[in-house]
Amino acid sequence: MDAGLNRVCEGLAQALVGRGWMLATAESCTGGLIAAACTSLAGSSNWFERGFVTYSNEAKSDLLGVDASAIATHGAVSEMVARAMAFGAVRRSHAQVAVAVTGIAGPAGGSPDKPVGTVWFGFSVDGRLTSETMRFDGDRQAVREAAVRHALARLLALLQGA
Repeated sequence: MDAGLNRVCEGLAQALVGRGWMLATAESCTGGLIAAACTSLAGSSNWFERGFVTYSNEAKSDLLGVDASAIATHGAVSEMVARAMAFGAVRRSHAQVAVAVTGIAGPAGGSPDKPVGTVWFGFSVDGRLTSETMRFDGDRQAVREAAVRHALARLLALLQGA
């Protein structure tokens, strides 16, 4: 893990431990990379509770309780699904904080409405849900890495503002 990402994870650790909170992740397009970045720090068991890799639509419903009709109506890569993933990660864990990521890493799967590189993020911080979308350039690896960096940096910013 590079130094910048390591600093963000260290900041998350401090913010979460300082509040006595735990983190859960709900990942689709990043396939567990956010959880891997968090748990690369020694002592992460003090603030990282669990990670859900919910790559398929069925996994999003089964593990996180995302309503299948929401996926059918809005698509897996949507604000509604990202928010539901974050909510489900908190609800189905012992965490007070969650980050969720669902997107199109490519090289295929994009559409005019949702081009490759489109990623939705959901955040749940102490019962408050927020979400945002980003569009990242590059190949599959670049999109996934950018999504990890953004998810963790944004979560840290939300925690610092909480």
